[in-house]
Order: sequence, then C-alpha cells, then structure tokens
Amino acid sequence: MPVIQTDRLILRPWREEDAEELYRWASDPEVGPAAGWAPHESVADSLNILHTILMKPDTWALCLKGTDAPIGSIGAFPCSAAMAKQQPEIGYWLARPYWGQGLMPEAVRALIDLLFRRGAREVWCAHAVQNRKSRRVIEKCGFTFRCEEDWTSALGDTRRSRYYSIGRSEVSR
Repeated sequence: MPVIQTDRLILRPWREEDAEELYRWASDPEVGPAAGWAPHESVADSLNILHTILMKPDTWALCLKGTDAPIGSIGAFPCSAAMAKQQPEIGYWLARPYWGQGLMPEAVRALIDLLFRRGAREVWCAHAVQNRKSRRVIEKCGFTFRCEEDWTSALGDTRRSRYYSIGRSEVSR
C-alpha cells in the first residue's frame, strides 16, 4: 500500500504501535458518533479496531508531516449506494484539535487522485444528513450530490445519508 504525501500530511498504513494515539483521539465522544461508531473505551479497544478495521488495504493513518503520530484516518471501500455500482467511496475522521484547518480536504483530494490513477470511473463520498463538517469537506472537494439513502451505522442506528460523486473530468487540477 503506498504512502501518500500532501503539502502538510503523510498518509501511511496503520500499525499496532498506533493503538495509544488512536485511543487518544477515538475516545473523544465528538469524533466517532458523528462517523457512526462508538468512542473507544480503552487502548485494548483501539488495538482491536486496528486489527479488525484500520490495518486493512486502502486505509491510512493521517499524520502531520514531521510527526509519525496519527491524527485521523481515511480509507476507500466499495460504495453501498445503489447507483454507485460498487465504485470506491472515501470515508474519514479527524481528531477534534485539527478540525477547521483544511487537513481533511487535502487528504481526500490526494486519495481521489490515487483512486483515479488506479482506474476508478468515479469516486463517491457520503455523510449522515446531520453531519455538517463532513458535508463541508465533500463540498470543498468538488463532489456532486447524487442521492439520499438510509444507512445503518456501526452503532446500530439507521441514518439518512447523502451520497455524492466526482468523475475524473470534474477534478480541478
């Protein structure tokens, strides 16, 4: 899996030794529930999430350049929206102290570029209707609204989600 560099970030594979830093940010009750998952309850919980979810292909730890400490995560997986036809969807979260600095749009743009270089026809992104921060990231990256569908989160609740896509020709260079 490639390491991806942007102006301010390094996107690298997750590692077991990231468990404590992951717990530091993923235990924040403002972070996980907005993305559909429960706050981590212990370092052991974070280590389990590393093994079962984050240490998988196409999932990266976001690190500020000059550090090796994760401050968030970004990944790509087959989109579940009916009209997406399993095209890649980008999902992400970022630690609260780093919100509002333009870091996530920077990471999303880098992943869009990688997915198009791999041959994707279009790339998808989604957010729960009430998640305004994710909506802003999606808008800043140039995605176009496509549909709304219900989505069942890891918390077990059903959320109305808005799905967006961007085609290769829509990406501003």
